[in-house]
Parts: sequence; structure tokens; C-alpha cells
Amino acid sequence: MGGKNLQNIRLSILDLVPVNAGSTPGQSFKNSVDLAQKAEAFGYNRFWMSEHHNMEGVASSATVVLIGHIAGKTKSIRVGSGGIMLPNHAPLVVAEQFGTLATLYPNRIDLGLGRAPGTDQQTSRALRRSMSDSVEQFPSNVVELQNYFTNENPGSVKAVPGKGLDVPIWILGSSTYGAQLAGMLGLPYAFASHFAPAFLDTAIQVYKDHFKPSATLQKPYVMAGVNVVAADTTEEAKHLATSLYAFFLNVIRGASNPLGAPPKDLNALWNDAERAAVMQMLTYNFVGSKELVGQQLNEFVQRTQVDELMVVSNIFDHQARIRSYELLAQLQHTKIPEAQLV
Repeated sequence: MGGKNLQNIRLSILDLVPVNAGSTPGQSFKNSVDLAQKAEAFGYNRFWMSEHHNMEGVASSATVVLIGHIAGKTKSIRVGSGGIMLPNHAPLVVAEQFGTLATLYPNRIDLGLGRAPGTDQQTSRALRRSMSDSVEQFPSNVVELQNYFTNENPGSVKAVPGKGLDVPIWILGSSTYGAQLAGMLGLPYAFASHFAPAFLDTAIQVYKDHFKPSATLQKPYVMAGVNVVAADTTEEAKHLATSLYAFFLNVIRGASNPLGAPPKDLNALWNDAERAAVMQMLTYNFVGSKELVGQQLNEFVQRTQVDELMVVSNIFDHQARIRSYELLAQLQHTKIPEAQLV
């Protein structure tokens, strides 16, 4: 087993920009700015937001706009997409948008790309893109997007700004499809194990088996998504985590309700089958005191040998959410050498 552990890998944040029950998207945006600024002070590496549509509890639909907003309110933390759902967009538009962001905020912008539409079929049609065709064209669309950032783009259409800019592209996935593509293209790979844990180990192996060094990356680089609810006591953390369980219960029921306060009686909300389904989706959900979460995450990193953790903390109370990320940051003591940075 290799030498990776929680102390010598990098920590980043995935912010779904949750809309809490009784709150508004406007407040969610303010919370995201506050979280990003705190994350920067705590030493987190990246702050990513993901594209979702037609979801009452998630306010990150205009992901590019939010990336620019967060980057403008912070100084050094990398800001990016986890991810942009490429089937919803023309590659040229994405290149122009992220070329603009990278010009405004040099060496701070990441472009994570997903193959799923990030919504239901009806909403996908409302986005004016053909879901089946664009999903099937994902590999060619990624290559087209890459070409817009090069100076040697063989086509006559140029991304301005965008051409010649260093905008790191990541492939995101929850199956082996994206893992294979990321490996073949020599790109860093992020696995969505925070909600789709089943293929994590297989996807990592497929990625490494298919990896070909590129101008972007000389060796594989894997980031895994995990849920973390940390608090000063394990009892408090377990209480806070019930909001997350109720949120995922809504997901498996096909509802898009806002993130609610911890329910008084979680067992009254779900049946045994629903509970099992939620817990399966939350296989990589680490809840407890700083020490307990640190032990659990360390075991996860040592087993998977991932290079970076993308942490999601969906906690109803904003200050408790900040505290969870603060406690997690306190577990790290080793600065990563610059040569290892991606």
C-alpha cells in the first residue's frame, strides 16, 4: 500500500449552494461567499460548484456566473465547476466562458466536465439541447473543447478569450465510462462517490489502467467526493447529519425539496427499504467528532490511495457547516509540495 494519508493529500470543497427550507437563493449565494472565504483561510485547495437544474433545493444552475462571483470575492483559492454538464452546452460557449474567467482570474479556474445533463429529460429539452445526441458525443465534445484552449486549434473557429489559455480540464464521473475517457486523454479524474459510491474502486483502477501521459498530466491524479459532517462532539454531528439523510430521502423519492432542519424523528420519515437506499448512496459519509472523522477519512485515503478529497458538507445551520470544514482542516498539518499540484 502506498504512502498517502489524510495529512499529505489535498482537501477541497464541493458546494451545491443549497437552499435551506425557509430561506432564499439570495441567502444561499451569501452563504457560499462566506464559505469560500473561510475555506481559503482554512487552507482548502479548491472551491467547486456543480450545475443542477429544476431543483428547489439547489441554487447553482448558473454555475459560470457563480464561479466568477466567488472568484471575485476570494484571493487565492482555486474556483471551478464540479461540474459543467457538457451535454447542455456548445463546447465553444464553454471555452469562451472559462476563457473569460481564466483571463479575469489567472491560474485560479478549474473546468470539471460531466457527461450527465444534471436534470430530468423534460428540463433537458427546455435547455434546448438534444440529451441523447450530446451525451453520445461527449468524448468528441471534450476534445473539441480542449482544442479551443490551444494555440494549434485546427479549426477556423477560435475561442476569444480562451485560445492559448491554461484552463485545467477534469473529467467527472460516477461510472467507469468517464474513468476510461479521462485515462485515455491524460486528464485528472474526479469520482462522484459522495452520492454514487458503487463503482469507486473499479473506476479508479480503470482510470489508472487506461492512463496515457499527456501535456496536461504525466501520471494519474484521482479526486474522490465524500460527505463529511464533523462537529465538536459525535452526538452533535449525528444530529446535524439527519438533515442530509432527509435530503437524500427526498432524492430517492424524486422530490427536490430544500435542505431542512434536522427532523425530530428521522425514523418516522422513512421505511426500511428507503433507509437502506439512502445509506447505500451515502456509503462514503463520515460523521462524528474531529478525531473520529479523521480516523475514518484516513482509512478511506489509505485504502483508495486517492490524491485529493472533494468534501461535501450539507448541514442546515450555516455556522455549523463552517465549523465542520474548520474541524476537517485542522486535521491537516503537512503542506503539499508545489511539484505535486494539479
